[in-house]
Amino acid sequence: MTTSESTPPPETGSTPPPATGAAPQGKARSLTWERRRTSVARFWRQYRSHRAGLYGLGALLLIAAIALAAPLLVGSDVQNVTGAPGKALESPSSRFPLGTDQYGRSLFGLLLYGARISLSVGLMAAALSVAIGTLIGILAGHFGGWFATVVMRITDWFLVMPALVLAIVLATVLSQSVWTVVLAIGVTSWPTTARLVRAQTLAVESRPYIERAQALGGGHGHIMARHVLPNVMPLVLAQTTLLISSAILTEATLAFLGLGDPNVVSWGGMLQEARETGAVSSGHWWYLAPPGLAIAVVALAFTLCGRAVESVLNPKLGTSR
Repeated sequence: MTTSESTPPPETGSTPPPATGAAPQGKARSLTWERRRTSVARFWRQYRSHRAGLYGLGALLLIAAIALAAPLLVGSDVQNVTGAPGKALESPSSRFPLGTDQYGRSLFGLLLYGARISLSVGLMAAALSVAIGTLIGILAGHFGGWFATVVMRITDWFLVMPALVLAIVLATVLSQSVWTVVLAIGVTSWPTTARLVRAQTLAVESRPYIERAQALGGGHGHIMARHVLPNVMPLVLAQTTLLISSAILTEATLAFLGLGDPNVVSWGGMLQEARETGAVSSGHWWYLAPPGLAIAVVALAFTLCGRAVESVLNPKLGTSR
């Protein structure tokens, strides 16, 4: 009598083996996030070594927090012309720390609300400018040939033409609004970014792994999105930080010339109203000094942050300074 060997039945409730490739994919994602966290921590550690950059970042965070809390600090009816609480052009006092404007409104409250418009326009205009410049620079550097020649000649034309003059023309032709100012600044200040990104794209695409990716069947979109763009992003980030300060100054200039949105309060608009009121000739310094100093402080803070970011992301600059 022979005994037959039988396989033991599978245990009930046992988990099935993972699908093929699930574990490697999860491990790859965790490694990617770990590298990103390490890069961010290294970036912050190096950024903290730049004292001027920390001062600029602290000033920007403080100004942004005050601008966001403006309705809580000064109320929501500061911009109302009718029923203003004070008299016209009062000097600074305990009730009005920065005096009043020609309508009797508190200049301190207007300064806080003006920070919202000036910062928002500067951020959006710089983002639009960098987006246009990055797209054009990557396309021109990747494709080359006659396409790059035509695109870079157009870029050179924009570089030769004064950006402020072009922005004034666009703001004059289009309707007066915040979006018009953003568009006018964004479409006139991208050429510098385009040339920098194109040079960086040419340097990246000369590396051997780009040839390997092309040999493995990587198309134009894959090369530009997965290989070129991540390598030019540090340059784009530094350029964005530096462009915000110039965008804020351009917005203040357009508003000072009367080309801004008349329905909102901005620092440049406050200077334009002070000029129309005759604050310069009448000696009402409290009408001119606060918005002018605010523009200078914010522009300086963004410049300090931009220089620090540029030094961290570009090792050559970091060793030379």
